[in-house]
Amino acid sequence: MIKSEEVLKQRPPHARHAGIGAIIGDIVGSPYEFDQGNKSEEFPLFSEASTPTDDTVMTLAVAEGLTKAFGQGMEAAKASVIDSMVMWGHAYPHAGYGARFFHWLLDPQPYGSYGNGSAMRVSSVAWLFDTLEDVLAYSKLTAEVSHNHPEGIKGAQATAAAIFLTRCGMEKTDLKDYIQRKFGYDLRRTLADIRPNYRHVESCQQTVPEAITAYLESDSFEDALRKAVSLGGDSDTLTAIAASIAEAKYEIPDWIYHDAFFRLDKKMQQSFEDYEKFLDARRKES
Repeated sequence: MIKSEEVLKQRPPHARHAGIGAIIGDIVGSPYEFDQGNKSEEFPLFSEASTPTDDTVMTLAVAEGLTKAFGQGMEAAKASVIDSMVMWGHAYPHAGYGARFFHWLLDPQPYGSYGNGSAMRVSSVAWLFDTLEDVLAYSKLTAEVSHNHPEGIKGAQATAAAIFLTRCGMEKTDLKDYIQRKFGYDLRRTLADIRPNYRHVESCQQTVPEAITAYLESDSFEDALRKAVSLGGDSDTLTAIAASIAEAKYEIPDWIYHDAFFRLDKKMQQSFEDYEKFLDARRKES
């Protein structure tokens, strides 16, 4: 078991692009959103319809907000995250936001949501912070700026904790036990149990456990992508969450990384590269 007070100094050696998993998952899952897939693990990983959505936009926004205010305390981080989310939202107004979040971009006040948006945008927290306490605190912060319902916060915290503990080397059996005990999610169902009746749903409580299960049953990064998409439902977000955990365990094949990265526009590419440079600088300073 990983002790929460342990501090990490480096990424796992395979995590060359720490934090891009959610973006890859979003792009891979995007053509199959709203139950447009065939519940199979056999599908083109990328196609002309594979594109970044609001999941990618807000993942980059949260990463940018946290890095700009890093080390300045919780209130500064909160203000910076809100500013970045609003700025990115206005820069990409047609990325596919829900109606309530679109209104939030005009008036950024929390609205009691338990939607899965809090979980799909949180992955950078697990790479920027080096103790479980900080990961839980800052994942809560990134959620509650909009999704301040207890389930919205829990979804973000469970996702970030799963990434962080996997990053620390926690085995899947221990991770499963921790998530069930800490967050109360039922991870006893297999993908075969979930898949037949699973439909498009946008709540944390009906997305995060399924995404974690896709990771738990996977044996590679690509396999995690395929298993997540095969469930159907809100495929871009579910796959973004599953892939954000999987990248902490598995190496991302170069061809998958490059195919996804070059579907980002120049602003998105630069933002992700700036985030990677920030991570590298922190590692060298430690």
